[in-house]
Amino acid sequence: MNGLPARRLLLVHAHPDDESINNGVTMAKYAAEGARVTLVTCTLGEEGEVIPSDLAHLTADRDDTLGAHRTGELAAAMAELGVTDHRFLGGPGRYRDSGMMGLPQNHREGAFWAADVDEAAAPLVEVVREVRPQVLVTYDPDGGYGHPDHIQAHRVAMRAAELAADPDFRPDLGAPHTIAKIYWNRVPRSVVEEGFARLRAHGEDGPFPGVAAVDDVPGVVPDAQVTAEIGEEPGDTRHRAAKAAAMRAHATQIAVDGPFFALSNDLGQPLLDREYYELVRGASGAPAGEREHDLFAGTGA
Repeated sequence: MNGLPARRLLLVHAHPDDESINNGVTMAKYAAEGARVTLVTCTLGEEGEVIPSDLAHLTADRDDTLGAHRTGELAAAMAELGVTDHRFLGGPGRYRDSGMMGLPQNHREGAFWAADVDEAAAPLVEVVREVRPQVLVTYDPDGGYGHPDHIQAHRVAMRAAELAADPDFRPDLGAPHTIAKIYWNRVPRSVVEEGFARLRAHGEDGPFPGVAAVDDVPGVVPDAQVTAEIGEEPGDTRHRAAKAAAMRAHATQIAVDGPFFALSNDLGQPLLDREYYELVRGASGAPAGEREHDLFAGTGA
């Protein structure tokens, strides 16, 4: 089809670093297998905090140059994952990071949270019709943990999937395309509890001053709600290593120490080498009651 690879995966994320934490193994795996992996990031992450003290001047309340810096971090992370198609929604800087829920930044001019959903969906429709993915990955309606940009990314991604399939919507943006399967990022509660138990077992010798709580992890759900699991074959650690390297590339946002990491709060979390999803649109390619191990299963790709 117009020279496109047989398998095409689209991921929609709110800020640079979200993709590596949530989907680094998945992206590295499919990129290595020759699939077209397309990442659309909705903001530059301008309102983020900064971990390294020598880069503290980048923050929004000082130089306000964090967005440009994080653009470079994202490019470095994608190089680690082998992903060559990464874009910002509407172009770099079209939508600004809205900050945490309830802050004045939520409603500043250009904030992603304040954007009209259909207007923001239009450039994503154009990407969908160009790339023609069989699979879309994004957040659940709560954005995983209630951040306004994550919630808005969910809304925009789901709306774009709907509009891209409608032949009457903006034919100037390309021929209509229906995405066969849509997944939301998830984490099984048993997996994250086991990871935190390993972290707490280090006690005072742990890599970070404190340990986060299970419910601090975005997208934690009961195990039965998870329908797909992506990881590596036993003994193969290439994709986990690529994920860890990609996370390290986001140095303003993430500190990685072995199988654990921390955000700016310095609270340790397990770095998951398997990633989990809930299929919310489309037919599962696995037998009833079993998890899929290929997001493209059942699509014919």
